[in-house]
Order: sequence, then C-alpha cells, then structure tokens
Amino acid sequence: MDTPHSNAALDGTLVVELGDRIGVSVCGSLLAQLGATVVFIEGATAGGPSTKWACREQFAAGKLSLCLDRNSAADQALLERLIERADIILVSPDIDRITVPRPARAVVCEITAYGSTGPDAGRADDELAIQARSGIIDTTGNAGSKPVNISLPVVEYQAGTYAATAVLAALRCARISGQGQTVEIALYDCAFAAMATFLPGLLAGTSSAVNRIGNRHAMISPWNVFRASDGWLLICAGSDQQWLRLTQIMGRDELGADPRLTRVADRVRHSAEVDSAVQAWAAENTVDQCIEALSKAQVACGPVVQIEQHPTEPNLDERRMIVSLTDRATEKTLFVPGSPLSMSRSPGKAPKSIPRPDEDRSAIERILSSAAAPAENSQIVPTRPLAGVRVIEIGHYTTVPLCTKHLAALGAEVIKVEPPEGEATREWPPVQGRQGYFFTYMNSDKKSIVLDLRTNEGASALWRLIEDADVLIENLKPGALAKRGFSYEKMSERNPRLIYAGVSGFGVRSLYPGRPAFDTVIQAMSGIMDVVRSDGVPMKTGISIADLMGAILACVSVVGAILHRDRSGLGQSIDLSMQDIAAWMTQTAWNGRGAARRQPSVVRCADGHIVVDGKAPSDDVAGSMTRAAAVSYLQSRGVAASAVLTTPEMLSLPQTAARRLWFTAPGDEHAWPLLSCPMRLSQTPACVERPMPPLGRDNVDVLASPGHHHQPE
Repeated sequence: MDTPHSNAALDGTLVVELGDRIGVSVCGSLLAQLGATVVFIEGATAGGPSTKWACREQFAAGKLSLCLDRNSAADQALLERLIERADIILVSPDIDRITVPRPARAVVCEITAYGSTGPDAGRADDELAIQARSGIIDTTGNAGSKPVNISLPVVEYQAGTYAATAVLAALRCARISGQGQTVEIALYDCAFAAMATFLPGLLAGTSSAVNRIGNRHAMISPWNVFRASDGWLLICAGSDQQWLRLTQIMGRDELGADPRLTRVADRVRHSAEVDSAVQAWAAENTVDQCIEALSKAQVACGPVVQIEQHPTEPNLDERRMIVSLTDRATEKTLFVPGSPLSMSRSPGKAPKSIPRPDEDRSAIERILSSAAAPAENSQIVPTRPLAGVRVIEIGHYTTVPLCTKHLAALGAEVIKVEPPEGEATREWPPVQGRQGYFFTYMNSDKKSIVLDLRTNEGASALWRLIEDADVLIENLKPGALAKRGFSYEKMSERNPRLIYAGVSGFGVRSLYPGRPAFDTVIQAMSGIMDVVRSDGVPMKTGISIADLMGAILACVSVVGAILHRDRSGLGQSIDLSMQDIAAWMTQTAWNGRGAARRQPSVVRCADGHIVVDGKAPSDDVAGSMTRAAAVSYLQSRGVAASAVLTTPEMLSLPQTAARRLWFTAPGDEHAWPLLSCPMRLSQTPACVERPMPPLGRDNVDVLASPGHHHQPE
C-alpha cells in the first residue's frame, strides 16, 4: 500500500487485467498511469481481431506481462493466486472465455456491450455495432449523404475511462470499509450518454428527427473545414464581429456589409454561399498562412493534423504526449502516448517500456511471495463513494458540467457557481420556462448559486467557499481565475487540502495561450478528423467526442487526486488539455495501423442504412432490401453487419427502456427528463435524482451554511 507521502495515487495497488475488450485495456492503462501495478494477462482469453490484441504493443506498454497456458494447472493456480491478491480485476465477460472468482475485498470491473440486464444482455456486440445501434454513426457525416462510421474505438474509450472513474470510486469505498464490489460498464449505456446533445428536442417532444450536418454548426456560420493550397483547416467564426474581421482578412468587405449576412442566423440560412467565399480565400493560401491571419484576428481555427506514425502537432510535443519506445518482442521502435493526466503531486506516469509476452513472470512471482499489506477495515460502509466531498464548479457548456454531473451522481455535493445572467447554456432551446432541457439534464443533482466575481462581495463569497471545499474545477480561459486573484497558489495557501482542476483546450503549459478551443477545433488538431473522413474530406464525429472525453478524464483525475489526498492529506493542481486527451484516443491509428486497416462500408437500403465489416453488397442490390433483410442475408454468409439506427429509433429500443437510460423526475416547477449515469456500482450506486434548479436558488442555503465535514457519511 502507498505511504502518506507517496507521489502516486495508486502505489501498492495490484490490478489484474484479464479482459479482451479495448475498454478493459484503456482502464488498465489509466490505472497504471496513476501508479498501480497492472498485470497484463496474455493467452488466457479468446482474443479476436476487433479486440485489444490488434494493438497489443500500445495496450501492454507500462504494464507487467504474464502469458498463461490455459491448459496448464500450474498457470491456472498462478492466476488464482493473482486474483486472490488483487485489489482490482478487469474483465469483459461477454467475449472472454474464462471464469473469474470474486474475492470479497476486490473491486471487479465488468465491461460488456450491454450490461447484465435488458433483452440484449450477454450479446457480444463490438464497437462498430454499438456505434450503429446507438445513433452515433447516423449523426456523423454530411447532410444528404451516407452516414459515416467512426474508425476509432470511441465508445470503448469512453467505457474504459468511465470504468477507471468507477473503479477508483469503488476502491475508495474498499479502502474505508474493507469490502469490494462489482462495477458494471456497458458500452451501449456509454454511447447513449454520448448522444446527449441530440436528445433535447426528442425528449421535449418538439422534434421527431435528428439530422446530420457534417462539419457545420447548426447555429453558427461559417463553421466548416476548408481546403487550403497544402492541406485542410477548420474555421469557426462564432460571432458577428469575428465574421466582420474574417471578411476583412479575405479582402471581401462587401460581404461584411451585405445585409443578408450581417447576423449569424442569416449566415446560417446562406451557409453554402458563405462557405464558398471562405473556401475561395483558403485555396489561395497555405494552411500556415490561413492560421496566422485568422489567429491575429482572434477567429477560432486549427489545422487538420495528420496521423502518420503519430499525430504531428507542436503542442503535443511541448506537453510530451508522444513517447518513443522499443517493443522488446520485435525490437521495433513504436510510438505510444504519454499520460494526459497532468497532476502536480501525483502526475500520470507515461509508459517506459513495452514488455515481451511473459517477460515479467518472475517479478509477478516476487509480488505474490511478498507479505500482503494488512486490509483496512473501519467497518464504515459509505453510502456513496464521494459522500462528504464538496465540489465547486465554475463551468460552462459541456466538459466541466458533465464531469461534475458524474461526481454528483457518485455522491459529491456540487455547487455550481453561475454569473448573474446564468451559465451560457441555461436557455438553449428547447426550454421549459426559461430553462433548457440540455442544461437541465447536463447539470443534474447540483446546487445553483449566483456570484458576480467582478465585485468584492462576489469574490469574498467565493473565497469562503474555497476555504471549505474539497475540489474546485473550472473550464474558463486558462489564467482567467488567476487574473481575478484566484491562483492555485493563493487558494492552496488558504486551503492546502484543495484539489484544483482546470480543463482547457490546449493546457496551461501550452504553445497556444488563449486560443479558443471548441470541440471541433480539438478534433481537428488532435488527429481525429484525419482518421474520420467522408469521400476524402476530414470529418468531425457527430458526438462531441473531445468535450465528452475531456469530461470523463476530468472525473478520473479528480477522483484519483481524492484518493491521493485520502492518504497524504494534501491537495494538488490538475492541468487537463483536451488536445492531449483527444490525441491519446487516436493511438489505435498510430504506427501505420490506420492506413493499413480495412474500413467498414455504409450501404443504403430501402429503409435506411447498414454498416458492413467485410464484403458489402452494392447500393443497387441492397437498395431493394430492408435493413433487417440485408443484415440477415449478410450474417448468414459470415459477414458482420448491423443496421444503422436513427436517434429516435435508438430511444425506442427495448434495451434503452430496460436499462432506464433516461427517465422523468420532478423539479421545482416542472418535470424534466434526466439521463442516467453510465457507471453502475453494486454496493454504493451512482444515483441521478434531481434536475438542475432555477438560477441562484441555493444562494441563501449555501452561503449561509457553516461548512461541511470532509469525512464520508
């Protein structure tokens, strides 16, 4: 076990990684970065082309390799000893062919396609099928064209990162009570949660369909990818003032004066004309020339970074997100990501080696022969993993609000600090009263207070909250809080236990201080849009994957920092870069794998589309068939195929209802739809219960309260 002054959150924690799913290895890698000893079991399970073994070198990096013979009694006994000693066991029982005993003190994490309940329980669908059934594929691609599958395991990455958060939360409970539990993560649940931006109109009953919009934005223009003379770049002119500056850069003052294009809503109606003008200018310049001019004018932009052996982008190098290692099995030099967990006291550990299969058997035997640390058992069983933890959120849009929504579900008291006019998404349509559906379910189980930090009164109130808080998390522009006097150094002087987390597009230590960081810009500058293409054009994912993964990695880092503080008594600062996180997600396309991999095909049928991982029928043949008939025909011939469901179809699936992935709950004035938490813990469940309240409802109660206790309930 780790000491009170350990510099790693999980020193002394033993993890056995058994499962074949990519999500299992993603979870294992994050736990290794936080200091755990992770035993990477090889040979014990079935394997398969769509599992982690296709990228074995990267997922084994930083772990101990143990290759087991399934027919060896000695190896079976060794595995049983490992499992008995383990603190955490990671499995994917829907595709693994191995039975794992359940020690009472361990946290056992199961990552499956659909979980243990519902009509699809036990169905061993892969990433492609989950993307198809959840609506993710249908929302990716250009309007009027075929949808596009995302050729990165984005759902497995979400599942693995949710799993890491849930495992850390369950481990905290085990350290308090001495009792383990089961964590269940279903890929389908994670995919449903990722569709949050597409659900407001459907759940409010104001819309019956969701349409693809390619790289455009439904409410802003210009917002698209454009072809410069030597590559692609993204341009996002998010305001009328930015549009005016853009027309000046282009030498098209007449467009800036055109009354048809003066307001953003007008430009959206004329987006084809607007995009044509921007494209004509971009084509006459290089990517670097465009970026330089746009950045000077403070217009959000970014190059579409290419992945060759790894994403080639200077800020990733500045933040040391690319690591070159020698694979000891092949002696080849490969690129693997560093750790996106930038934490001041317990920083994420970048992998230092790629082991040969079975290279670490002797080291593992030594671990098992050493004396086990005495189990901690206070007989206190927490009601929820983060009970007694107070979180101050100064967040807007998606990333930090989604992170704190999950922390609240795990039991934290989350106080959302809003400006007098309210958070930016509070009135996004559709609305009830003056509050939007998206805002309400993305901020469930929080308290709302209003503070004007420009005033002495507002600043003093925030200081009082900071002095009694466990966590402060924000996603303002880097340095914005410090300019108001709230630097981490000053906050930690008043509260040494405080965990401060800042989430930004490119990090505090960055080559791009102050550059706007929309989700689409991050997708472009991390390599995601280079991998996801439609007819050769770089394409963003329909789901806001950079925002989503930023939120879940923030959960991992915050809960990891809480575990570290439980032992050390000290807080720390966390500097999360969404670009780091998004680039980390692309590693399955590194080292030449992306170009070599066969891409699935999307085929049009009479009633929609199917996605085929193998030889696909032509549109002429499939066009006369329903999706169900085409899928049945292909599967009978051994070809993997799935129907591409629309978002309304996904909402009506029996599995969605059986897992209660959304439900209605009463609020102060209205009933609201809420989204369940994808993390399921058997003994200390994550609970979503209350809609976000009206603006400032909790000012009196929160600001008048004498404080709170730091101990779990």
